[in-house]
Amino acid sequence: MNSIETHGLSKQYGGALRVNHLDLCVPEGCIYGFLGPNGAGKSTTLKMILGLVRPTQGSIEVLGQPMEHANRLAVLRQVGSLIESPSYYGHLTGEENLRIVQTLRGVPEKNIHEVLQIVRLDNQQSKRVAHYSLGMKQRLGLAAALLGFPKLLILDEPTNGLDPAGIQEMRELICELPTRFGMTVVVSSHLLSEIDQMADQVGIIREGELVFQDTLTRLHDRSQHHLALRTSNNTVAQALLTQQQVECCVEGDCLLLPPLCDTAAADVIRLLSENRLGIFRLEERKKSLEDIFLELTGKAASL
Repeated sequence: MNSIETHGLSKQYGGALRVNHLDLCVPEGCIYGFLGPNGAGKSTTLKMILGLVRPTQGSIEVLGQPMEHANRLAVLRQVGSLIESPSYYGHLTGEENLRIVQTLRGVPEKNIHEVLQIVRLDNQQSKRVAHYSLGMKQRLGLAAALLGFPKLLILDEPTNGLDPAGIQEMRELICELPTRFGMTVVVSSHLLSEIDQMADQVGIIREGELVFQDTLTRLHDRSQHHLALRTSNNTVAQALLTQQQVECCVEGDCLLLPPLCDTAAADVIRLLSENRLGIFRLEERKKSLEDIFLELTGKAASL
């Protein structure tokens, strides 16, 4: 079963189509990275999935049930979320904030201490939240989302504004949730490097349209490997290699060759050396994930 499915999901504000016929598919038990530049429509999509925003068009299924007005509350009892920034009462302690959420959600009181341990705030539970660091506030928001131990957890930019240590801590917490509690986790971000270290499934959105959806491995597979060769005379080298039916083309001051095994690469070097050409450099090149992301979302998009 898929934890989330959307079909033709769209949202229009005025004359602007912010989300354009989105077909999301989030497999159960995965960490799904929802990627896109700022303003691409990620938060709007997640709010529609949670029933916080009414879609203009399309359908949504969450945990095998249609997300409709009649059964929205029943579905949301199995869902935890942290959208944009956590809400809290600054004059209350971390434990008191969670006690309010626990009462509203009707979950056992013992869950408070369990989630405080999970997010590593059990030593800070008696401290007023106004005196928490930004990272601690984010972890408190995650604790509130985990309070009912949901089947589905939706996190919108959970590392936004955190320092490197806070980002690493939040990433470690998220990565252990599927294996430890059997949760499906959807994490939105505009930072490819973060999703690359967390997710196993990826969806990339650009101007409201889904431009990629598959496993992270398949995204890596879009990286094109080739060899870059620089010689003392690239024109002569290209002619010699073409005669030997080795495909190559000129790019800048290098010749680009297809991926070659060690034996074939050695044969190329031997051929050029026997024809008295100097070999200045031979290196393997491939597109980085950032290059692929920019190609999918547009060169002008900001990471």
